[in-house]
Amino acid sequence: MNLRDLHYVVAVADEGNMARAAERCHVSQSTLSIQIKKLEETLGVPVFERSTKWLRTTRAGEEVVRIARGIVTQERELRAVGVRNRDPFEGELRLGTFPTLAPYWFPKIVPRLRETFPKLRFALVEEKTPELAGRLREGTLDCAVMAEEGGEAEGDFAGVALFREPFLLAVPARHRLALAGKKKVAAADLEKETVLLLEEGHCLRGQVLSFCSRIGVGEAGSYRATSLETLRSMVALGAGVTLVPRSAVEARPDALRYLPFAGEAPSRTLSLHWRKSDARGMLFAALGKALKGE
Repeated sequence: MNLRDLHYVVAVADEGNMARAAERCHVSQSTLSIQIKKLEETLGVPVFERSTKWLRTTRAGEEVVRIARGIVTQERELRAVGVRNRDPFEGELRLGTFPTLAPYWFPKIVPRLRETFPKLRFALVEEKTPELAGRLREGTLDCAVMAEEGGEAEGDFAGVALFREPFLLAVPARHRLALAGKKKVAAADLEKETVLLLEEGHCLRGQVLSFCSRIGVGEAGSYRATSLETLRSMVALGAGVTLVPRSAVEARPDALRYLPFAGEAPSRTLSLHWRKSDARGMLFAALGKALKGE
């Protein structure tokens, strides 16, 4: 058994397919299959169930994969020690954030990051918040921007607050609130509205639901969108209204009207998080400053 075999196990578990795992590991499929088989013989238990149509992890294999992930993560961090000692701002940095921020914010910050950290190669990852937190714990992400309100960033992570982002109310151009000429809307304006939300798993859903519950407004029971862009399309068709983060409005203007809230507006607080065990605290602190524009 060696580290290479553990990398193979993790790749197969991640990809769920021998061919894709072999491509990821830059080996032939037969080589990968032989090494996995040797590892299973060494352990005395099957790690994967195979058929011509599918591949899945066995119960014993789940434990093997979990341990292998930990070892692979520690190996990466061990290798990074040398890089950090030569230059803590050199190498690859895997940065993640969630779908209601990534497509609007990443294009804005990438030029700044490249200018500030010319020796770093940024690998940008878009995942829902629970997946971001899981990948951060596993070590397949170095850091992630997550909303404080979700709670997933607590516990194993260190972090630095970046900025507070307000939500705007998105309504059709001919909506009564748009035609009324109001510069701002009040929570009471939503009482008779059908509020459209994202499906489960999106942190934005929980943030908007929390605001709606405080003002006594429920969501539309018949429809949940898979993306923010789909939500905007439904609003344009007159199916209801929704709350949209300001970054999404600034990045992609459209025919909808976006109305700010009066008083204490609904919002989310975005922070950069990394594992407490990661020794690159100086790098992440500098990254946080760059992301804030300091």
